[in-house]
Amino acid sequence: MERKIATCGLICTECPGYIATQSQDAEAIAKVAEMWSAEYNAQLTAEDCRCDGCHSESGPWMSHCAECGIRACGVEKGVDTCAECDDYACEKLTEFFGFVPDAKATLEGLREGL
Repeated sequence: MERKIATCGLICTECPGYIATQSQDAEAIAKVAEMWSAEYNAQLTAEDCRCDGCHSESGPWMSHCAECGIRACGVEKGVDTCAECDDYACEKLTEFFGFVPDAKATLEGLREGL
C-alpha cells in the first residue's frame, strides 16, 4: 500500500481505522471503534471510524477528521500537507504537535525534501 500522509502529518496508511476501511473488514472497524472509545473516553461507532484518509474528496472520514480545522485549512490553502504551507508551523498545528509529536517529525521530514 502506498504511504498516505494526512494534512497534519499523521500517516493514514498506518492508522487502524484507515487500514480496516481499505480492507472492508467490518469486524476490524468495530474493534477500532471499541479501542478508540476507551482510549479517548468517547462513544464511537464503527461508522465513526471508517476512513479513506483526509485527502479523499468525498470520505468517509473518521468522525474527527470530517470536522478537523487543520484539514479544512489545508483544503482552503490547496496544500497536501502542512509541510508545504507558508505559515508552517501555525499555532493550531503547534498545539496539535503537543498531542502527536510523531506528526511533527513526519512534516519536518517532508519539509527537508522540499
